Amino acid sequence: MTSERSPADGPTRAYVLHPDLRTGRKSRTPGNALAEAAALAAALPAIEVVGAEIVRLPTVHAGMLFGSGKIADLKTRFAEAEVGLVLVDGPVSPVQQRNLEKEWGVKLLDRTGLILEIFADRARTREGVLQVELAALSYQRTRLVRAWTHLERQRGGFGFVGGPGETQIEADRRAIDDEVIKIRRQLGRVVKTRELHRAARRKVPFPIVALVGYTNAGKSTLFNRMTGAEVLAKDMLFATLDPTMRAVALPSGQKVILSDTVGFISDLPTELVAAFRATLEEVLEADLILHVRDISHPETEEQAADVRAILESLGVDGDVPLFEVWNKIDLLPEDHRAALLVEDARKPGIHAVSALTGDGLAPLLDAIETALGSERFPADLTLPFSEGRRRAWLYENGVVTGEEETAKGHRLHVRWTARQKAAFEAL
Repeated sequence: MTSERSPADGPTRAYVLHPDLRTGRKSRTPGNALAEAAALAAALPAIEVVGAEIVRLPTVHAGMLFGSGKIADLKTRFAEAEVGLVLVDGPVSPVQQRNLEKEWGVKLLDRTGLILEIFADRARTREGVLQVELAALSYQRTRLVRAWTHLERQRGGFGFVGGPGETQIEADRRAIDDEVIKIRRQLGRVVKTRELHRAARRKVPFPIVALVGYTNAGKSTLFNRMTGAEVLAKDMLFATLDPTMRAVALPSGQKVILSDTVGFISDLPTELVAAFRATLEEVLEADLILHVRDISHPETEEQAADVRAILESLGVDGDVPLFEVWNKIDLLPEDHRAALLVEDARKPGIHAVSALTGDGLAPLLDAIETALGSERFPADLTLPFSEGRRRAWLYENGVVTGEEETAKGHRLHVRWTARQKAAFEAL
């Protein structure tokens, strides 16, 4: 973590500031934005949030972000509360970060830095760790000015007359660039392996259903409820990062593959959008997308708009069926819940559920089955006796309705979907 306290000292005492710039997320209220920032901070076990406030900011001060009076007031309060880390919910330039840290005598993280810390703490798979490292290096490269303020700066001249500070920054940039190249090579190998796994899944005649949604919307809880898995599901932002896939049997016995993906968030750092694009590409392979929404959240519409924008940026095809799953109805008042269920019944593609209690799950599973149900048609195949593996595949996938032995081999009568036929032909 960024704090200088040792683990024995306990968690770092942190204070969250949300600059109300009157720009950017205009549809979001400052209060809800501050609550989200505080929840982000609370997602790190090494941090104890001791205070949070909205700072009205009609004008951004280039060197210090805030005005001198506010800086002095906050300095006093930070000292009294023994704050060791200040989290600013928004962008902070390297110069502003350096000046504020010097003035307040604390460490400071902006929104991007905080999300990077959370992702670094949560990533578990090799790909996730590499992606976080790549994003962190991209972020650090733009902030090298902070690291070398103690060195002499260039006073004038051109070409090779730079001072040692400039030389060190360039050397550091080269070191970061070399590390980025190395990580991208490693990531390329991991991505190739994942593509092999994906290609293998294409041969399996099971449709893929991808869960997407704003962070803490309840995707992992729904995933556990539908699959019986035990993926980490907590009431915190970014509880899970790495994608998880499990097979699910629908009421008719048809199997689908359910994929739980990383949660989205407003103002996601551009470094992370690029780094996690490969992880989110699982969504591009989906036959059905379930957009899980926390319908009890006061800004559920704004969160849904953020998710739609990211899906669009990923290039998700509009032809892919998408259901909105209005989750957490158990948190709504009884009258509101009843009205929501009526609206659910009237609007196709919307399903009100509680992943926690299981309410509304049966109709959702029926709707998934209907959406993915493909027409089956009969066919006759003749396989040589040497093609035992392909014959076994047909039986494993339950498409054989009859069989006879002939002089040329096995004559099989099958009833399958177009997807199953394509998967068999790819063997």
